[in-house]
Amino acid sequence: MYRLYYFPNACSLAIQVLLRELNQPFELIDKNAVDDFSAINPTGSVPALEAGGQVYTEGASLIHLLVNRHAGDIWPTDSARKERAVEAVAFANATVHPAYSKLFFILHNMPEGAEKQALLQVAADRVSQLWQIVEDSLTTAPFIGGDSFSPADILLAVYARWNAFFDVDIQIGQKTQAMLSRIYALDSFKASLAAEAEHSAEQVA
Repeated sequence: MYRLYYFPNACSLAIQVLLRELNQPFELIDKNAVDDFSAINPTGSVPALEAGGQVYTEGASLIHLLVNRHAGDIWPTDSARKERAVEAVAFANATVHPAYSKLFFILHNMPEGAEKQALLQVAADRVSQLWQIVEDSLTTAPFIGGDSFSPADILLAVYARWNAFFDVDIQIGQKTQAMLSRIYALDSFKASLAAEAEHSAEQVA
């Protein structure tokens, strides 16, 4: 069984959804409940996934680990579609995620004021540009990879929820919003959100 180290609303949520989609049992562990999480992952970040006494980190790497270990409809088998799926995960993880990281850095490290708000909006404009790329990719299909959702769609759905943390204008197109709504409606996504909320409440109690 896997042990998934998470933080509420972080990108570890995508790995939890994927574990559920692949019907894999796991234990959910809040990183803040660990005495020395740096001993598990020196960067201090989530997700971290423990399996067979080994700890694996980095979201994109964990996705590849899981889909390679466990067969499922969520990952293509033919080489051409698989290459596109890898590209889509890389775009989400290595391009969209860092763009949001800039927003979080400004939010948490700059003093309040007009300059901070201006920088937040500049960073938000870059995020909006990336969402437009997603929008353009959905012209002929409901999901990034085609007719069925993929890990990249799940990652993007997690990132889109971060918009609520920022008092700035981030534009997401109609086709992208429809794709996100389909992901949020998945039983695996709803169950993952509920598990995070329940688990976090238990830590407080």
